[in-house]
Amino acid sequence: MTTTPSAVEPPTQAVRVTASRAWAVLIGGLIGLASSVTLTVEKIKLLMDSGYVPSCNLNPVLSCGSVMVTPQASVLGFPNPLMGIVAFTVVVVTGVLAVAKVPLPQWYWTGLAIGTLAGAGFVHWLIFQSLYRIGALCPYCMVVWAVTVCLLVVFAALASEPGGIRKNLQHLHQWRWTVAALWFVALFLLVFIRFQDYWITLL
Repeated sequence: MTTTPSAVEPPTQAVRVTASRAWAVLIGGLIGLASSVTLTVEKIKLLMDSGYVPSCNLNPVLSCGSVMVTPQASVLGFPNPLMGIVAFTVVVVTGVLAVAKVPLPQWYWTGLAIGTLAGAGFVHWLIFQSLYRIGALCPYCMVVWAVTVCLLVVFAALASEPGGIRKNLQHLHQWRWTVAALWFVALFLLVFIRFQDYWITLL
């Protein structure tokens, strides 16, 4: 009696990360983590002393203090930067592993890409709230916005390897950094238009 050999599932293929991408993940994670920690410290100081003026209060528009006291700054009942500390710690650890050339499976990068996409969605909600509801911008928050979008581009590229991406997404993949640059231009224009009355007074 012959037996059919059981099918052996192929091992999960690790994604080969280039040095530039590995350092991009690590540096982006460190910048995001530093911004999140700074925001958390500033928030604690503000809670301890209502008269405290945060170091990022630069002018009526760029004012962390005006943002920190709003409900939007604590969506889940605690300061938003705490979520950033957790998320960017994961990114930093991932960056260290990538720089050390520790192989990570594709599903891991896919998970990071999905998580960062959710973070980018939250970032866009915060951008809308800052521009059209709060009427002030937090410089450290803006750093987190920029880092999140850049990391999303990197993670999405890594998640598409080694099997490649679908043909209908290849064009978008090739122009991913152009799309990111256009996003920064659009954000700059939105900020300029929203607060143009103030910017004009500086001329």
